[in-house]
Amino acid sequence: MTLCPTRHAELDDAALLRYSRHILLDEIGVEGQQALADAHALVIGAGGLGSPALLYLASAGVGTITVVDDDAVDLTNLQRQIAHTEARIGVNKAQSAAESMRALNPHITIRPLHERVDAARLAALLGDADVVLDCCDNFATRHAVNRACVTARVPLVSGAAVRFDGQLTTFDLRDPAQPCYHCLFGEDGDASDGPCATFGVFAPLTGIIGAAQAAEALKLLIGLPVLAGRLQLLDARTLQWREMKYRKDPACPVCGEARPA
Repeated sequence: MTLCPTRHAELDDAALLRYSRHILLDEIGVEGQQALADAHALVIGAGGLGSPALLYLASAGVGTITVVDDDAVDLTNLQRQIAHTEARIGVNKAQSAAESMRALNPHITIRPLHERVDAARLAALLGDADVVLDCCDNFATRHAVNRACVTARVPLVSGAAVRFDGQLTTFDLRDPAQPCYHCLFGEDGDASDGPCATFGVFAPLTGIIGAAQAAEALKLLIGLPVLAGRLQLLDARTLQWREMKYRKDPACPVCGEARPA
Protein backbone atom coordinates (compact mmCIF):
# COMPACT_ATOMS: atom_id res chain seq x y z
CA MET A 1 0.00 0.00 0.00
CA THR A 2 1.54 3.34 -1.04
CA LEU A 3 0.79 6.85 0.10
CA CYS A 4 -0.76 9.41 -2.23
CA PRO A 5 0.47 12.77 -0.94
CA THR A 6 -0.57 16.12 -2.34
CA ARG A 7 1.81 16.90 -5.18
CA HIS A 8 4.06 19.93 -4.68
CA ALA A 9 6.21 21.78 -7.21
CA GLU A 10 8.44 19.69 -9.45
CA LEU A 11 12.03 19.26 -8.30
CA ASP A 12 14.20 21.98 -9.84
CA ASP A 13 17.78 21.59 -11.09
CA ALA A 14 19.27 22.45 -7.70
CA ALA A 15 17.09 19.84 -6.00
CA LEU A 16 17.98 17.23 -8.61
CA LEU A 17 21.64 17.87 -7.85
CA ARG A 18 21.16 17.96 -4.07
CA TYR A 19 19.34 14.62 -4.04
CA SER A 20 21.26 13.04 -6.93
CA ARG A 21 22.63 10.19 -4.79
CA HIS A 22 19.06 9.21 -3.97
CA ILE A 23 17.92 9.62 -7.53
CA LEU A 24 20.65 7.28 -8.73
CA LEU A 25 19.02 4.47 -6.75
CA ASP A 26 16.56 2.46 -8.84
CA GLU A 27 14.30 2.07 -5.80
CA ILE A 28 13.97 5.85 -5.44
CA GLY A 29 14.65 7.78 -8.64
CA VAL A 30 13.05 11.13 -9.43
CA GLU A 31 9.57 9.81 -8.67
CA GLY A 32 10.54 8.63 -5.20
CA GLN A 33 12.37 11.84 -4.41
CA GLN A 34 9.31 13.79 -5.51
CA ALA A 35 7.21 11.65 -3.14
CA LEU A 36 9.54 12.64 -0.29
CA ALA A 37 9.23 16.31 -1.27
CA ASP A 38 5.44 15.98 -1.20
CA ALA A 39 5.37 14.21 2.18
CA HIS A 40 4.73 15.39 5.73
CA ALA A 41 6.45 13.62 8.65
CA LEU A 42 5.37 14.22 12.24
CA VAL A 43 8.10 13.53 14.82
CA ILE A 44 7.24 13.25 18.50
CA GLY A 45 10.36 14.09 20.49
CA ALA A 46 13.59 15.87 19.56
CA GLY A 47 15.95 14.12 21.97
CA GLY A 48 18.27 11.16 21.55
CA LEU A 49 16.16 9.37 18.93
CA GLY A 50 14.56 12.44 17.42
CA SER A 51 17.86 14.22 16.77
CA PRO A 52 19.27 11.79 14.17
CA ALA A 53 15.83 10.97 12.79
CA LEU A 54 15.07 14.65 12.17
CA LEU A 55 18.45 15.40 10.61
CA TYR A 56 18.13 12.50 8.17
CA LEU A 57 14.53 13.34 7.26
CA ALA A 58 15.65 16.91 6.54
CA SER A 59 18.75 15.92 4.59
CA ALA A 60 16.72 13.40 2.56
CA GLY A 61 14.31 16.13 1.45
CA VAL A 62 11.05 15.32 3.24
CA GLY A 63 9.06 18.39 2.26
CA THR A 64 7.33 19.13 5.56
CA ILE A 65 8.53 18.07 8.99
CA THR A 66 6.65 18.84 12.19
CA VAL A 67 8.58 18.24 15.41
CA VAL A 68 6.94 18.33 18.84
CA ASP A 69 8.80 18.61 22.15
CA ASP A 70 8.07 20.59 25.31
CA ASP A 71 11.48 20.06 26.92
CA ALA A 72 14.53 22.35 26.93
CA VAL A 73 18.10 21.45 26.01
CA ASP A 74 20.16 20.48 29.05
CA LEU A 75 23.90 19.90 29.39
CA THR A 76 23.30 16.19 30.07
CA ASN A 77 21.53 15.87 26.68
CA LEU A 78 24.61 16.76 24.65
CA GLN A 79 26.24 13.35 25.19
CA ARG A 80 23.82 11.88 22.60
CA GLN A 81 21.30 14.46 21.30
CA ILE A 82 23.23 15.56 18.24
CA ALA A 83 20.71 18.11 16.94
CA HIS A 84 21.57 20.43 19.83
CA THR A 85 24.62 22.46 20.86
CA GLU A 86 26.02 23.87 24.08
CA ALA A 87 25.06 27.35 22.90
CA ARG A 88 21.38 26.26 22.90
CA ILE A 89 21.19 25.03 26.49
CA GLY A 90 17.86 26.26 27.85
CA VAL A 91 16.29 26.50 24.37
CA ASN A 92 13.26 24.39 23.56
CA LYS A 93 14.36 21.15 21.87
CA ALA A 94 11.91 21.45 18.97
CA GLN A 95 13.16 24.96 18.24
CA SER A 96 16.80 23.90 18.60
CA ALA A 97 16.35 20.89 16.30
CA ALA A 98 14.57 23.10 13.76
CA GLU A 99 17.58 25.42 13.70
CA SER A 100 19.91 22.51 12.94
CA MET A 101 17.57 21.16 10.27
CA ARG A 102 17.28 24.54 8.55
CA ALA A 103 21.06 24.87 8.50
CA LEU A 104 21.23 21.45 6.83
CA ASN A 105 18.39 21.99 4.37
CA PRO A 106 16.75 25.43 4.11
CA HIS A 107 14.53 24.31 1.23
CA ILE A 108 11.96 22.33 3.25
CA THR A 109 9.19 23.39 5.61
CA ILE A 110 9.93 22.81 9.31
CA ARG A 111 7.28 23.29 11.98
CA PRO A 112 8.67 23.21 15.54
CA LEU A 113 6.03 22.95 18.26
CA HIS A 114 6.92 23.76 21.87
CA GLU A 115 4.16 21.80 23.57
CA ARG A 116 3.13 18.54 25.16
CA VAL A 117 0.45 17.00 23.00
CA ASP A 118 -2.74 15.44 24.33
CA ALA A 119 -5.19 13.21 22.46
CA ALA A 120 -7.09 16.08 20.87
CA ARG A 121 -3.93 17.83 19.73
CA LEU A 122 -2.52 14.61 18.31
CA ALA A 123 -5.69 14.09 16.29
CA ALA A 124 -5.32 17.58 14.81
CA LEU A 125 -1.63 17.13 14.00
CA LEU A 126 -2.28 13.81 12.28
CA GLY A 127 -4.77 15.39 9.92
CA ASP A 128 -2.21 15.97 7.18
CA ALA A 129 0.67 13.73 8.30
CA ASP A 130 1.82 10.86 6.08
CA VAL A 131 3.98 9.15 8.72
CA VAL A 132 4.63 9.53 12.45
CA LEU A 133 7.93 8.81 14.19
CA ASP A 134 7.62 8.06 17.89
CA CYS A 135 10.91 9.33 19.33
CA CYS A 136 9.62 10.02 22.82
CA ASP A 137 10.97 8.61 26.06
CA ASN A 138 7.88 7.61 28.03
CA PHE A 139 5.36 4.82 27.83
CA ALA A 140 2.22 6.94 28.29
CA THR A 141 3.04 9.13 25.29
CA ARG A 142 3.84 6.09 23.16
CA HIS A 143 0.38 4.68 23.80
CA ALA A 144 -1.32 8.04 23.20
CA VAL A 145 0.48 8.41 19.87
CA ASN A 146 -0.44 4.84 18.92
CA ARG A 147 -4.12 5.39 19.67
CA ALA A 148 -4.15 8.54 17.55
CA CYS A 149 -2.38 6.80 14.66
CA VAL A 150 -4.79 3.86 14.77
CA THR A 151 -7.76 6.23 14.60
CA ALA A 152 -6.25 8.29 11.78
CA ARG A 153 -4.78 5.23 10.00
CA VAL A 154 -1.37 6.85 9.76
CA PRO A 155 1.74 4.61 9.81
CA LEU A 156 3.86 4.78 12.96
CA VAL A 157 7.60 4.15 13.24
CA SER A 158 8.55 3.24 16.81
CA GLY A 159 12.02 3.23 18.36
CA ALA A 160 13.44 2.95 21.87
CA ALA A 161 16.90 3.01 23.42
CA VAL A 162 18.02 2.60 27.02
CA ARG A 163 21.27 1.36 28.53
CA PHE A 164 22.78 -0.70 25.64
CA ASP A 165 19.43 -2.04 24.37
CA GLY A 166 17.58 -0.72 21.35
CA GLN A 167 14.40 -1.69 19.56
CA LEU A 168 12.76 -0.73 16.29
CA THR A 169 9.57 -1.58 14.44
CA THR A 170 6.95 -0.06 12.16
CA PHE A 171 3.17 -0.24 12.44
CA ASP A 172 1.57 0.26 9.02
CA LEU A 173 -1.80 1.33 10.35
CA ARG A 174 -3.13 2.19 6.89
CA ASP A 175 -4.01 -1.51 6.78
CA PRO A 176 -6.62 -2.48 9.45
CA ALA A 177 -5.27 -6.05 9.43
CA GLN A 178 -1.88 -4.87 10.73
CA PRO A 179 -1.03 -4.88 14.48
CA CYS A 180 -0.56 -1.72 16.51
CA TYR A 181 1.82 -0.78 19.33
CA HIS A 182 -0.65 -1.99 21.95
CA CYS A 183 -0.73 -5.45 20.35
CA LEU A 184 2.99 -5.69 21.07
CA PHE A 185 3.27 -3.74 24.33
CA GLY A 186 0.19 -3.65 26.55
CA GLU A 187 -0.36 -0.78 28.94
CA ASP A 188 -0.36 -2.99 32.02
CA GLY A 189 2.75 -4.02 33.93
CA ASP A 190 6.27 -2.61 33.97
CA ALA A 191 6.99 -2.30 30.26
CA SER A 192 8.08 1.34 30.48
CA ASP A 193 11.37 2.28 28.81
CA GLY A 194 12.53 4.08 31.92
CA PRO A 195 14.25 7.47 31.83
CA CYS A 196 17.86 7.81 30.69
CA ALA A 197 18.47 9.86 33.84
CA THR A 198 17.81 6.71 35.86
CA PHE A 199 19.31 3.94 33.73
CA GLY A 200 21.74 5.71 31.40
CA VAL A 201 22.11 5.18 27.66
CA PHE A 202 25.04 4.44 25.34
CA ALA A 203 25.37 7.54 23.15
CA PRO A 204 25.71 5.94 19.67
CA LEU A 205 22.77 3.62 20.36
CA THR A 206 20.32 6.51 20.05
CA GLY A 207 21.96 7.43 16.76
CA ILE A 208 21.65 3.91 15.39
CA ILE A 209 17.98 3.55 16.32
CA GLY A 210 17.01 7.12 15.40
CA ALA A 211 18.67 6.85 11.99
CA ALA A 212 16.92 3.51 11.45
CA GLN A 213 13.59 5.17 12.28
CA ALA A 214 14.29 7.74 9.58
CA ALA A 215 15.10 4.91 7.16
CA GLU A 216 11.78 3.19 7.92
CA ALA A 217 9.89 6.45 7.44
CA LEU A 218 11.58 7.20 4.13
CA LYS A 219 10.85 3.69 2.88
CA LEU A 220 7.20 4.04 3.85
CA LEU A 221 6.95 7.30 1.93
CA ILE A 222 8.37 5.81 -1.28
CA GLY A 223 6.59 2.47 -1.00
CA LEU A 224 9.44 0.14 -0.04
CA PRO A 225 8.99 -2.79 2.41
CA VAL A 226 9.25 -1.95 6.13
CA LEU A 227 9.38 -3.82 9.44
CA ALA A 228 5.61 -4.32 9.80
CA GLY A 229 5.07 -7.30 12.12
CA ARG A 230 8.78 -7.55 12.93
CA LEU A 231 10.49 -6.14 16.01
CA GLN A 232 14.24 -5.59 15.72
CA LEU A 233 16.22 -5.80 18.97
CA LEU A 234 19.79 -4.51 19.17
CA ASP A 235 22.37 -5.35 21.84
CA ALA A 236 24.89 -2.53 21.40
CA ARG A 237 27.44 -4.34 23.56
CA THR A 238 27.94 -6.94 20.82
CA LEU A 239 26.25 -5.09 17.93
CA GLN A 240 24.04 -8.11 17.38
CA TRP A 241 20.47 -7.81 16.13
CA ARG A 242 17.66 -10.21 16.94
CA GLU A 243 14.23 -10.24 15.33
CA MET A 244 10.89 -11.12 16.86
CA LYS A 245 7.73 -11.49 14.78
CA TYR A 246 4.39 -10.39 16.18
CA ARG A 247 0.77 -10.38 15.03
CA LYS A 248 -2.37 -8.37 15.47
CA ASP A 249 -4.19 -9.17 18.71
CA PRO A 250 -7.91 -9.65 17.90
CA ALA A 251 -8.69 -8.68 21.51
CA CYS A 252 -6.59 -5.49 21.39
CA PRO A 253 -8.65 -2.66 22.95
CA VAL A 254 -7.06 -0.14 20.57
CA CYS A 255 -7.14 -1.79 17.12
CA GLY A 256 -8.87 -5.15 17.66
CA GLU A 257 -12.45 -6.32 17.51
CA ALA A 258 -12.96 -5.26 21.12
CA ARG A 259 -12.09 -1.61 20.56
CA PRO A 260 -14.82 0.94 21.30
CA ALA A 261 -16.95 1.96 18.33
